Amino acid sequence: MLITIEGIDGCGKSSLHEALTFRLNDLSPVMTREPGATWIGDQVRRAIAEQADPIAEALLFVADHAAHLREVVRPALAEGRLVISDRYIDSRFAYQAVSLSGCIPDPLGWLSSVHNGWTIIPDLTFLLVLPVETALNRTQKRGSAEHFEKAEVLLQVQNNYLNRARAEPGRFVILDGALSPETILSFVENEIRKRTLK
Repeated sequence: MLITIEGIDGCGKSSLHEALTFRLNDLSPVMTREPGATWIGDQVRRAIAEQADPIAEALLFVADHAAHLREVVRPALAEGRLVISDRYIDSRFAYQAVSLSGCIPDPLGWLSSVHNGWTIIPDLTFLLVLPVETALNRTQKRGSAEHFEKAEVLLQVQNNYLNRARAEPGRFVILDGALSPETILSFVENEIRKRTLK
């Protein structure tokens, strides 16, 4: 089973992902992330830091996704393992659709065609939703904000996420990111256990 955790920067998804490592230890999940699970992820982060051309940046994200599938996701699923990824394909449609606006006539259509036929759609996606102002307050405390971390960008990104959730209600579970981390963690843990025991 492939489970993903999504949401805008500052929503708490990475903290949730990290906490699940310990709470689900008995299930021996493969905990992974995009970008960063492969060497290409390092180049993605460099492209973000240097504010590369939006098309080049998007293609690096796609390359990282392809390597992630080949090196981590597909082998783990073939072994019957539970895979939980901090960010995955939905991040691309949420973020790159914004950064590609003005560069490509139909960013969502282009992204769909690039991924068509070879990606793996998650079985379950937890989407943490949070007011953009709250998310920015959290990211500002971390320092070194990325170019995505602006109110107008994150608002569009979150709307893109919600549009995907509305289009695939059977896959997405929307969570209030303002709830306490423990409340969110317990709910997600229980949902994963219920679904893996089916």
